[in-house]
Amino acid sequence: MLRGIFRTKNLDDILATAGGPQFALKRTLGAFNVTLLGIGAIIGAGIFATVGTAAAGDAHRPGAGASLMLSFVITAVVCGFTALCYAEFASMVPISGSAYTYSYSTLGELVAWIIGWDLIIEYAVGNVAVAISWANYFRTLLDNIFHSLGSTAHVPLWLATDYRTARLLAQNNPAQYAQDFGGAPHIFGHAIVFNLLAFLIVAVITVVLVWGIKESAEFNAVMVMIKILVLLFFIGMALYYVSPAKMTANWHPFQPNGWHGTFTGAALVFFAYIGFDAVSTVAEECKNPARDLPIGIIASLIICTVLYVIVGAVFTGIIPYNELVQKLTNEQAEPLTMALNHVAPPNVTWPSTIVAFGSVIAHTAVLLVFQLGQPRIFFSMARDGLLPSTFASVHPRFKTPHVTTILTGVLVGGFAAVMSIDEMVDLTNIGTLFAFVLVCIGIIVLRYKDPTRTRPFRVPLGPWLLPSLGALSCVFLMYYLPPASWWRFVGWLVLGLSIYTAYGYTRSAVGQKIGRPYRTPFPLKLASLGFLLTAIGLFTIPHDAGPLQLWREAVNAAAEDHKRALVGLILIGLGIISGILGSYAGASAGANGENRNDENHAAR
Repeated sequence: MLRGIFRTKNLDDILATAGGPQFALKRTLGAFNVTLLGIGAIIGAGIFATVGTAAAGDAHRPGAGASLMLSFVITAVVCGFTALCYAEFASMVPISGSAYTYSYSTLGELVAWIIGWDLIIEYAVGNVAVAISWANYFRTLLDNIFHSLGSTAHVPLWLATDYRTARLLAQNNPAQYAQDFGGAPHIFGHAIVFNLLAFLIVAVITVVLVWGIKESAEFNAVMVMIKILVLLFFIGMALYYVSPAKMTANWHPFQPNGWHGTFTGAALVFFAYIGFDAVSTVAEECKNPARDLPIGIIASLIICTVLYVIVGAVFTGIIPYNELVQKLTNEQAEPLTMALNHVAPPNVTWPSTIVAFGSVIAHTAVLLVFQLGQPRIFFSMARDGLLPSTFASVHPRFKTPHVTTILTGVLVGGFAAVMSIDEMVDLTNIGTLFAFVLVCIGIIVLRYKDPTRTRPFRVPLGPWLLPSLGALSCVFLMYYLPPASWWRFVGWLVLGLSIYTAYGYTRSAVGQKIGRPYRTPFPLKLASLGFLLTAIGLFTIPHDAGPLQLWREAVNAAAEDHKRALVGLILIGLGIISGILGSYAGASAGANGENRNDENHAAR
């Protein structure tokens, strides 16, 4: 077993598998389409929602102030290292699996499974948060439109809020809960509260994606043009209301919190760039992937960086830092509309309404590209045998991975209807950075492992410098993420190991070639149970505590989270013991089986 889990899949085998007629996707995209997909994935909730907090800071982190524009440049450089690595891989391995496929060819099956499972965090879990955010903006936009028309109509909050948020409000502020959710229908005494808007937008996006990749790309192109025009509109209206000289004056002090504030802002707006890697998932639908993918990845990153820097400069030029800190206490969620309302004459709301409309479009484009990416990760994993073969089905008419697209839509839409956005965001951040680290390392490994392979695009300055800088910069940002992100991330990966040992290990195409049993043997079932118990324990413990604090709470019966900490640690302990015993027994059995296979092969 230990030998098999680190076996890599030959790039020629990967390309041959993808070329089979039963797995063929429709090639219709060019470099322009790919660039627009990249812009569609990048420009979204980040620029429309996080710039305010990054510039002003909050109680836990200093703000960047006017140096926000420098923060965008720093983050673009960090993402640029990884983007170059993605471009080399995408041109050399034009397969829809993205970082999963790249890891399989360089770091082995187990790492490939880990990264494939991790990408679910970036695409599916991240899209749950985007869908929830979309619903909030869309409800606000509709309410503004109704108000401007003199109508009292509005979207009921019980159809645009998750149940947990409503329940928390009922506990903390019963009067406000009665005002907001008093009209909700009840079943057996319980109020019906769910985010219908979030579910519906995911359903619409899913239908578009099943319909066809060309139609999806055209739909995305329209949305990209709209949101770029809206950002340009924001810049134009800002310059109309505030002169360049006044903006320049508002940029002082440029770094109100020094470099600490600038770097903190860079770490925060990093997530405004998440999405350029999603472009690599459409490799098998490009007409000329060796040329189109590098162009699309790098061009979309450059275009978005230019827009981000200009928007950051204008935003911090509209509102001085001292006023920005005060305004964000109540208007943090929609900073660009807040900025226009700050400088526009009283009762002039149409500019901010247009920007709110652009925000809805931007969120929709991100949903489209990420909902496009996740099914193709599942598709590639199923093609390699790590997931059931049904997941590798292609629609006979539309030539899209319809099974995984519909499955992703149901899961994302279902969770978006009932989960709160705070529960989804932390996982997305750390999962994306982890994927970036492995891609950068993979470039270094493959340059030495397969130096003669044709590379239509190469990371410049050799195999070490830029990939190493990319990996180290991502690890640096991961280090500063809160403990909750790490606990949940590790729990998610361990849950993935449980599925891999129970199913993927024995069914993988590579494993079948080296003589693994088709049925999961008992030792691996025991290991899988151990990993599952460990994951449940990691999800049970209080996530705001570090390891030492967690131990203190477990042994102190008077601690607030004593029961959670104690139960979680017991489950983790039992799981680790079961996992080690099962893995050791499975490794011994696997090694003996492989030795027998080698002996039989030699005898023949």
